[in-house]
Amino acid sequence: MHAASIKNSIGMEFVLIPAGELRMDSNKYSYATPVDIVIIQKPFYLGKYLVTQKEWKSVMGNDPSCFEGDDRPVECVSWNDVQEFITKLNTKEGTDKYRLPTEAEWEYACRAGTTTRYSFGDADSKLGKYAWYYGNSEHETHPVGQKKPNLWGLYDMHGNVWEWCQNRSYGNSEDDLAYANTWEDVAVSSPALRGGGWVNYPKKCRSAYRITFHPNYGHYSLGFRLCRSL
Repeated sequence: MHAASIKNSIGMEFVLIPAGELRMDSNKYSYATPVDIVIIQKPFYLGKYLVTQKEWKSVMGNDPSCFEGDDRPVECVSWNDVQEFITKLNTKEGTDKYRLPTEAEWEYACRAGTTTRYSFGDADSKLGKYAWYYGNSEHETHPVGQKKPNLWGLYDMHGNVWEWCQNRSYGNSEDDLAYANTWEDVAVSSPALRGGGWVNYPKKCRSAYRITFHPNYGHYSLGFRLCRSL
């Protein structure tokens, strides 16, 4: 059952994600043993879709994307570019609620209550029904929302473009896991990306998989979706 949703002034749609508990799984392909339990203490809104080029242009007045199309995800945006977008959107909306999701929030929303490799199960053979990835993307991004959503009604959580998170990547220590669930961006040096992209094989599109890049780095497989605090 899909959760309640809201729209903002530029038409971005957000799905209400309930509070709950998450098993933060290992980044290794052998995923069966959880790293630890993380508590998502507060509900939050997460973008139903990746941020599109149309939405980016309505806030920023430009389009940095390599694969042009209003309904395609914006890409070639760095973490710092995204922070500028968020600042301008918050000003436009008269709020301070918009931000990137933390890694814990992202994985929790992606899994939608599941503990399998993907939000739909363990089978790589089903990935094409939910994601644009190396096996079906024809070497480009695609308009958002064309594949099946996860159980909470979120589209393209696997594939299409990698998604920037608010905080840095973390290890397995208790302190790192605690930081994974905060959204402050203090001393962010290597923000994490989640979900995999059109350039990737299935392994990198799994719910638990993460990579990091420099916050000034942009690439034609890097995009984002927005979080909105309650």
